[in-house]
Amino acid sequence: MKCLILAAGYATRLYPLTENFPKPLLTVGDKTILDWLIDDLNESQLIDEYIVVTNHRFSSIFEDWAEKRAADLHGSIHIVDDGTCTNETRLGAVRDIELGIRTRNVDDDLLVMAGDNLLSFSLKGFIDYAREKGTSCIMRYYEPDENRLHKCGVVEIDADGLVLSMEEKPAQPKSHWCCPPFYCYRKEDLKLVPKGIDEGCGTDAPGSFVAWLSTKTPVHAWEMPGERFDIGSLDTYEEAKRKYGQNA
Repeated sequence: MKCLILAAGYATRLYPLTENFPKPLLTVGDKTILDWLIDDLNESQLIDEYIVVTNHRFSSIFEDWAEKRAADLHGSIHIVDDGTCTNETRLGAVRDIELGIRTRNVDDDLLVMAGDNLLSFSLKGFIDYAREKGTSCIMRYYEPDENRLHKCGVVEIDADGLVLSMEEKPAQPKSHWCCPPFYCYRKEDLKLVPKGIDEGCGTDAPGSFVAWLSTKTPVHAWEMPGERFDIGSLDTYEEAKRKYGQNA
């Protein structure tokens, strides 16, 4: 299985920290945000290739990071530069996924994830669930605050976890199940990414493609067994550092 990490954003809400430095490589505790995710996957030995899609401004920083990480990884690691230099010209997450798949000629199941989230649980359970279901899969968590639902991907499911509908940032949410940016794709479904883009699935939010995909083929949703920490602002970054043992 391959792993594609979305790291091409410009994290403008964390300026000045991220004005010239990528958010996934900010330090939380004793390692970077991205290393928290990579270390979990590396321990499971389920991934044989990591593909980090970033922008041109930060590509050399990720190349330096990858060179240091390569020695202790069970799989290889590759940096893909999407060629953008500003937040205004960014490709969007779905086009970055398509670029990573095409550049690395991916012909395997693929775990896609944002590189700026911290998890209190292992991703191994998510991968095992996807293999058990035999479909592409998303994660889900229950969000009681209706105001937050308008800023998330919201999913409807049946009793078996089958996705009935999914919508990014809905005006009228159909459930309280939210989808964080972690996705397991079957290799057969990856071939549909260009078609999804052509048919207008939306390219900014990473969940836009799987929302389209769920109308074409079965997709299941795994309930998160723990917490996710989304680092999206200076305040949440400082909170993450406190939570993970580093004084603000």
